[in-house]
Amino acid sequence: MNNLMTAKNSWNASLYQDKHSFVWQYGEDLLQLLNPQAGEFILDLGCGTGQLTEKIAEFGAEVLGVDSSVTMIEKARQNYPHLRFEVADARNLQVEKPLDAVFSNAVLHWVKEPSAAIACIHQALKSGGRFVAEFGGKGNVQQIFEALCNALAAIDIPHPQTLSPWYFPSIGEYANLLEAQGFDVIYAVLFDRPTPLAESEIGMANWIKMFASNFLVGLSSDQQVQVIREVEKSLQAKLYHQGTWTADYRRIRIVATKI
Repeated sequence: MNNLMTAKNSWNASLYQDKHSFVWQYGEDLLQLLNPQAGEFILDLGCGTGQLTEKIAEFGAEVLGVDSSVTMIEKARQNYPHLRFEVADARNLQVEKPLDAVFSNAVLHWVKEPSAAIACIHQALKSGGRFVAEFGGKGNVQQIFEALCNALAAIDIPHPQTLSPWYFPSIGEYANLLEAQGFDVIYAVLFDRPTPLAESEIGMANWIKMFASNFLVGLSSDQQVQVIREVEKSLQAKLYHQGTWTADYRRIRIVATKI
């Protein structure tokens, strides 16, 4: 496995596992689309702390979990010492033998060079092998993104939209990229999935620190607090109900086979 770290490699793995478990819990029913079979060799691309990697292994498949974050891989190895985990980048994957399937949950919206990732996935698969993924699609966290941009503009941060670390494609855009690299797209859906956040009134602040930290880089502690408070204030009527924050998630699911 050829290792190439991404920019987002300093994840707080404990905060992710303890307060943002919805990431992998929502991915469990994606396993039905994957339909792992005993004896298959499957890659869990962007495995995080390893929960879904373990579930794939329970079907009897040989599974390798990879993530660009050293802290995530360390936590995954602690959680599941009987499984294999490696640090690797989606844009530079190399595997020792062809894969029956590549599975990826809540990862590919972090990869702003999607064609590079798709090329690596295609190369790693057997002919007829399948690619099953869910990630943020067009319109994902749009309200949170706009609130962050407005809060940063209010303290004279220029062009805050350029700070986004995300790639949220439409079905058409992503299907075209897959087809251009030799995939047959057999299933694609884009859907709203409002997602309640843990920790009641501090749920939005935790989410921003975990998943939108790019927008806070270079700000003083006071400025970070000011921005988060402004975001909370602007979103309270829309995304805060009965003591719980909700993230305005929109997800894309794709199943494609290598031609």
